Amino acid sequence: MKTRIITAALLLISSALSAQTVNVQIHEDSRNLNVIPKEIYGQFSEHLGSCIYGGLWVGPESEIPNIEGYRTDVFYALKELKVPVMRWPGGCFADDYHWRDGIGPKEDRPRMVNSNWGGTVEDNSFGTHEFLNLCELLGCEPYISGNVGSGSVEEMAKWVEYMTAPDGPMAKLRAENGHKEPWKVKYFGIGNEAWGCGGNMKPEYYSHVYRRYATYCRNFGNNRLYKIGSGASDYDYDWTKVLMEMIGNQMDGVSLHYYTVKGWNGSKGSATQFDAEEYYNTLGKAMGIEPVIRRHMAIMDTYDPEKKVDLLVDEWGTWFDVEPGTNPGHLFQQNTMRDAMVAALSLNIFHKYTERVKMTNIAQVANVLQAMVLTKGDKMVLTPTYHVFRMYNVHQDAEYIPSECDSEIRMDGLGRPYPVVDATVSRNAAGEINVALVNTDLEKGMEAVLNFDSLGKATVSGEILTSGNIQDYNGFDDPDKVAPQAFKDFKVKDGKIIVKLPAKSIVCLNIN
Repeated sequence: MKTRIITAALLLISSALSAQTVNVQIHEDSRNLNVIPKEIYGQFSEHLGSCIYGGLWVGPESEIPNIEGYRTDVFYALKELKVPVMRWPGGCFADDYHWRDGIGPKEDRPRMVNSNWGGTVEDNSFGTHEFLNLCELLGCEPYISGNVGSGSVEEMAKWVEYMTAPDGPMAKLRAENGHKEPWKVKYFGIGNEAWGCGGNMKPEYYSHVYRRYATYCRNFGNNRLYKIGSGASDYDYDWTKVLMEMIGNQMDGVSLHYYTVKGWNGSKGSATQFDAEEYYNTLGKAMGIEPVIRRHMAIMDTYDPEKKVDLLVDEWGTWFDVEPGTNPGHLFQQNTMRDAMVAALSLNIFHKYTERVKMTNIAQVANVLQAMVLTKGDKMVLTPTYHVFRMYNVHQDAEYIPSECDSEIRMDGLGRPYPVVDATVSRNAAGEINVALVNTDLEKGMEAVLNFDSLGKATVSGEILTSGNIQDYNGFDDPDKVAPQAFKDFKVKDGKIIVKLPAKSIVCLNIN
């Protein structure tokens, strides 16, 4: 531990000695500011690998400490994140999922093979009740992905009725299974990745399918569904155009999927073993989501200038090779300081576009891809990405404050731009200003000068996430290798705040 502290201190000193200066102009006196919806910090849970079983759920009979079957350690970690919305049951799994298999006595639930993800046998012990009860305990909105690919209109219609109707045959069945009162279910997806694992459809065909299925997803009692169309992957702008033309007035939102991935064919690269060039290439790909969002938004603006249809980035994050020795179909990857950088830069981008982007869902919440937590038996570790989401949750439902950062923009090895220093700013209901600063440089510290419209006397506190090496991660034998620390390397002078940013660091400041 002493060695780590000394190393960190030397890192801070060396970074400060070579610091370059960037200016951040913060317009805190702006009016008519957009609010950053808390749903920007949404999560995604799929029946994939050990995301559900062993991640969220161990069952009430497990020797692993649990709350009604939910892992105690994971549950309280998610409570600390203030998770606003969680998507389930997929993903590709959603279009193979038949909800009736996951209700009733556990011993009577049929088993199935999860053909999408590693051929694992699914026992359906985690179903509708288990998911919606978890959302109630966490205080988050459920986002249900309905089965269009292999399910019928009747099946989907009765699932909505089962979950939300105050009376009737489905409500009676729900009560028989232990939940008399209807749940509140707002977000409902009409299929997932209809262009791929959700049916390999063309956009014109899916549009007709959507209109049919959505017609029978009805509102019951006081529940009002927010219906989500299965939107585009990455750069498929024609998909968005066709959906907006054909069903724009029948959707509340349309999805977009974007992964920071090296390539779909062959190796995606190791999650932990990578060099500086691979690191910067990862940042370049991550930053590529901004022009993608802008172009999809421009298409939507053509058909929906009043912005009645929202854009939901309901799958995003890093995608690397699975850890050696694990099932390739379970997508278990470690999570380094590089992933934390991708998370922070992505959230900074999402904050800019909330006039249209109303929700995002990182993939996934536990043990899969860019996870918040990793579990192994009775052990759990918080990932660097988790720490970013916890540090950033101050921006939930806060006013977005526009700012300009005059940082140098560099190009990765493939000619894609990324910033050396990036910033995002918001103001909460108490009037406190929260600033997040990211220094992506692996070697050089930066001095960020925060300029305000009219900053008066201010009390400032800070927190930093950094590490000795960008490849550092939290393992089960070293769970706190990458963890936030108090940050004090700033000073307030002449209405400005001067911040010393170490190399490869994320700094969050609270100003009041």
